Amino acid sequence: MGSKSMTTLNLLICDARQGEPKLSHFTLELAPHESPTVGLALQKTGIAIASDDPVLSRKGCFGVFGKRKDWDSPIYEGDRLELYSPLLVDPKAVRRKKANQNQDAKFQAAAAKRKARRL
Repeated sequence: MGSKSMTTLNLLICDARQGEPKLSHFTLELAPHESPTVGLALQKTGIAIASDDPVLSRKGCFGVFGKRKDWDSPIYEGDRLELYSPLLVDPKAVRRKKANQNQDAKFQAAAAKRKARRL
């Protein structure tokens, strides 16, 4: 039996965990029995050891082309694997605050109308 040759995928790694995002090229070498996944790419780049690595303990800390991916998601030739920094503000809290401000503005406008009618 002849040995099968390694397959390679050319990827971009975008590390935005600290400050300005840094782009770098990475060639993912796959043995015949390995399937190309986000997790395998993270391991082979040296970013993470396994899916439970503390470096990746946050949900949504990595993705491909702006879409959050799981450890075992497939990765393809030319993909941009992205590492995200932690969120500084919870997006749900921001939306909730904005909705409350809009509600307050409606109440104030209605009160002003009622006051104008009495004058």
